Amino acid sequence: MRISLTFDDGPNLDVTSQILDLLELYKIPASFFLIGNNINEKSAESIRREIDDGCSVECHSWSHPAFPKLTPVEMLDEIEKTNAAIEKYSGEKPIFFRPPYIAVNQLMFDTIKMPFIEGRGVDDWNDSVSVETRVEGVIKNAHDGQIILLHDMEGNQKTVEALKKIIPVLKENGAEFYTVRDLFKVCGVNPNVPNKIWTDLL
Repeated sequence: MRISLTFDDGPNLDVTSQILDLLELYKIPASFFLIGNNINEKSAESIRREIDDGCSVECHSWSHPAFPKLTPVEMLDEIEKTNAAIEKYSGEKPIFFRPPYIAVNQLMFDTIKMPFIEGRGVDDWNDSVSVETRVEGVIKNAHDGQIILLHDMEGNQKTVEALKKIIPVLKENGAEFYTVRDLFKVCGVNPNVPNKIWTDLL
């Protein structure tokens, strides 16, 4: 079972750092979809650590707006500013884009020339969702070629606690963990498909 853990809404030195500690402990990579206006000299420490630990860093927009309400110029500004900030601190240009709120329209596909990533989530951005619900939701639905959508936003301690259970159980179940970039490669899937947003590769 080949899967990719992905995290939205960082970087920060709080939850992001704790998640990186767990990834290091279990010796697995993940992908982080960053919000540009969370990137600064302080939080850049997490970005550098993500890269050093073999993770990939991708684009989740600059200010997390609903893209279907934006003009093409506004969309590209959100993407380009974020990608530039990520490249400044990571040395790598993002390949993938995760739309805020997973809100998508045709104009976005026509305007943004990056593969779109969704992923299967457990509403872990919502603090009312318990640790156990997060754990059960990820483990129950995990399958080969899947992108798992979680959040490393500041204060999201419940996802940190959930991961302490999720990762070892998935490993016991035979999961192999990849960045999103490497998941496409090992599954032999070309991400550059027009008008497509990816959750399951197979």
